[in-house]
This record gives sequence, structure tokens and C-alpha cells, in this order.
Amino acid sequence: MTHSPAPATVIAADLAGMRSQTFGLARRAGLEPHLHALVPRGLWRRMPAAWWPAPLRAVEPLDLPADYRDHPVISIGGSGGAVGAALRRQGARVIQVQNPRLSPARFDLVIANRHDQISGPNVVLTRTALHGVTAHVLEQARQEWAPRLAHLPRPLVAVLVGGGNGRFRLGQAEGATLAGQLATMMRRDRVGLALTPSRRTDPAVCAELHHALDGAGAWIWDQTGPNPYLGLLACADAIVVTMDSVSMVSEAVATAAPVMVAALPGRSRRIGHFLHDLTQAGRIRPFAGRLETWPVTPLDDTEIAAEAVRQCLGAG
Repeated sequence: MTHSPAPATVIAADLAGMRSQTFGLARRAGLEPHLHALVPRGLWRRMPAAWWPAPLRAVEPLDLPADYRDHPVISIGGSGGAVGAALRRQGARVIQVQNPRLSPARFDLVIANRHDQISGPNVVLTRTALHGVTAHVLEQARQEWAPRLAHLPRPLVAVLVGGGNGRFRLGQAEGATLAGQLATMMRRDRVGLALTPSRRTDPAVCAELHHALDGAGAWIWDQTGPNPYLGLLACADAIVVTMDSVSMVSEAVATAAPVMVAALPGRSRRIGHFLHDLTQAGRIRPFAGRLETWPVTPLDDTEIAAEAVRQCLGAG
């Protein structure tokens, strides 16, 4: 007789990156996550969450189950951390993901990236963002997507394109530069290319990519039908990913493919530290418009975090 996984209450903004990290951690720790979307209300949206005097009143009602204190709560980010700390004061066991910008002592466990540069007896640091990209998940995606990508030349390069944010620019000009580099790689190195934009990708960037690559025989997801993201990770012989997303880079290096990171104009101290660690580990190299391959092994610290969660809950 098999037992259903214990539930975990997830306190997070309803964003793909937040779900990827919290759901990936929960499931790999043997829990079944249930999202309670965090939506700050009114003027509190404009104030740092660490300053909220009453975090549970600063957000829309979370509609928590009556027995939420009997199961772990997973919070993420600054806003999630403020709410998670408040729930812990009410008796919940709270696991915080990312730097809460509060004392780690206000949580049962804090799982942060090395680039967050925090420490404490209940803090576990990882080199990568948390996610659910396991060998089993990749194998399932490979079985589904290998036939759909079989017409492309080999080696197959998967390209993961993010979007501009407060730290890096990825507009039409940057998209044109990236498109030209990818077209050069296809021509000189005779590779197949499968590309997926993200929800954050500027339509002008997508237009530049289509203009440069459609005629060269690249496969570009049109953002309709099934999302090919995991299939591209699973089937790639090499991966190119833009540097704006810690989550996308982390999921790429969890595969057995060499990963090349496409630079963008801008600067982020945290992402800089993150990419430096992976470069030192030999897991990533800069993308310079040519295919590079080198021996790699998957790098995934989510299992370290999941084991810390299991130990934390077992001790509780």
C-alpha cells in the first residue's frame, strides 16, 4: 500500500520561477505542494516586505487550510519570507527559500544561494536555484520530444531565451546580436538549433530571432501548444542560455550537456557571483557565437536542499 505525500503549503507569488523553485524542492523532499498565491495589497506593494508591521494584513487573504500548522510551510523571496515568519509565530514550521532579508533565526530552515551571502546554523547554501529537473523528468521529456526534434541536424543546440529585467537588457538590439551569433554557429559548425523564448521575451526579440534563423532551418517555438522547454533540455547536445535568469541557467546545468551563457548588457552582483561559481566548477562557458563542447557532469544542488528539508522535518 502506497501513501500519498504529505502536503506542503507554498507561500509565493504566482510566477513560473517561484513555482519552479518551491514545487521542485517540495516534491524532491517527498511533499506535495499547494500554492497559496501571495498578492500584496494597496500601499504595501511599494514598501519592502521586511518593513511590514503586520505581514498577514499586508497581503490578500491566503485562504490557508485549517490544519496548516500540522504541515510544513514553504515561503520564498522577501514578501514570502515576511509572511512565512509571521506564520511561524503562529506555530507553523516554515522553510524559507532565498534570502528573506530577515534574520534566519525567524525560520526553521533557510535555503539560499551562495550569492545571497547569508549564514546561520539553520542556513543551507546551494550553488544553483532550486528546481524539479531530475534525471527521471528529463527521460520522460526525451521520450516525448525526441521524435518531434528528430528532423534537426546533430549536434543539436538548445537555446533558452529570457528577457530584460532591472539588471540586464534584452531588447531588439540585443536580440539582433544574439540572433546573428546563433546564425553564425549554425552556418560554421553545422549544428541543428531548437529555440524557446520565455514569457518575458520581448516580441521584438522574437522577431529578430525568426528573421535570422527561420531561413537557416532552426526550430523556434511559436508559444502555442505544449511547452518544449524540458524537451529541449533533455534532447540537447549543448545548450545556450541568456544570462538574465538564474533559474534557467540552473536547470540547464542539471543536464548532461555543456552550457554556454550568452552575455547581455547590464550588471548584477548576485548573478555575477552565481555565474562565477559555475564557471569555476567547469560547468559553463561564455557563448561566443561558436559551438563549444567539453566533458561535463550534471550539477544540481536541489537534492542537498531536499535532504536538509527532510532532516529538518524529521527533527521537528
